[in-house]
Amino acid sequence: MKRLILMGLVLTVGGLSQAITLAADDAPIDPQTFGRTVDRAIEYLRTRGQAPDGSYAAQMGPGVTSVVTSGILRHGRSPDDPAVAKSLEYLEGFVQGDGGIYRPGTFYRNYETSLALMCFVEANRDGRYDELIANADRFLRGLQWGAEDDADASDPAYGGAGYGRHERPDLSNTAFLIDALRAAGAGPDDPAIQRALVFVSRCQNLESEHNTTPFPAKNPDGGFYYTPAAGGSSQAGETPEGGLRSYGSMTYAGLKSMIYAGVGPDDPRVQAATEWIRKHYQLDENPQMGLAGLYYYYHVFAKALDAIGIDKFEDEHGVKHDWRQDLVRELAGRQRPDGSWINEEIRWMEGVPSLVTGYALLTLSYCRPQEE
Repeated sequence: MKRLILMGLVLTVGGLSQAITLAADDAPIDPQTFGRTVDRAIEYLRTRGQAPDGSYAAQMGPGVTSVVTSGILRHGRSPDDPAVAKSLEYLEGFVQGDGGIYRPGTFYRNYETSLALMCFVEANRDGRYDELIANADRFLRGLQWGAEDDADASDPAYGGAGYGRHERPDLSNTAFLIDALRAAGAGPDDPAIQRALVFVSRCQNLESEHNTTPFPAKNPDGGFYYTPAAGGSSQAGETPEGGLRSYGSMTYAGLKSMIYAGVGPDDPRVQAATEWIRKHYQLDENPQMGLAGLYYYYHVFAKALDAIGIDKFEDEHGVKHDWRQDLVRELAGRQRPDGSWINEEIRWMEGVPSLVTGYALLTLSYCRPQEE
């Protein structure tokens, strides 16, 4: 069958596999259009998304407020902007005596603290949050599987972070952990980052000395799945052979995490992940997951390709994509008239417009066009 890729649309017309792009795809994003998209989103959050106490979707804990506030800060708003300052004060109310930033009794201490730490790093333009960040960094390190001296590195959970109620780590939480430690100043050689790399490598469908679990042999495609711990699991399900299916958001999260941990472009792990992405370059869906987790996917897509350090990514058909422009066009086309975004597939809280709009702002922060 012949697949023609036109402005993001795939048409099947029979014969050989070929991809073409229209000249309009190469037109630079207008900085004014980009600015209006961002401004409309921030105005929505300020006037319709934020509660009087500074929170966003407070019923879901401080994580959403952290995502939204980080997104606003990454677009140049000051920590002293009234709406931002109100949110930061709200988040400070979750600082615990152990240094974590979370709701008492929550199962999401790693998730909430990681997001809050990254938010306070974005706001720490004069050192006002130095102590808070240092304490949160120390707390997160203590949550990591394998942080203790006598840890068994052969345990599939080693190096990971997760949700306490599941009693096993996962790649999403581990990627948040790596992002947070990196934001707080950890380099690739940091022991916690290197422990996390052990876990991340075991989440890849690639047999190597870094992954001797039974899963990659059953689906050796180079992508990433949710977790190898506690029997293994993929949110995309299993293959007929019992392998764990790779999917978009985790593959970009895994690739990004490896790069942050110092794994170079010639490493087979990075090469295999990049090849998976070449075969699944798309923005209309989270590859292998449909619309589930779409805006989370956009965020890790942007962070991973930014970490690779290339402006144009070549897919399996030889088409070079200006991925930043692709993302801006996709998000601009999905923005609602009130300036927000929402996912019709509500899994993983993406039916909450404040969270999804926060993800969109974070994504766009990696796509800022050059001023003329």
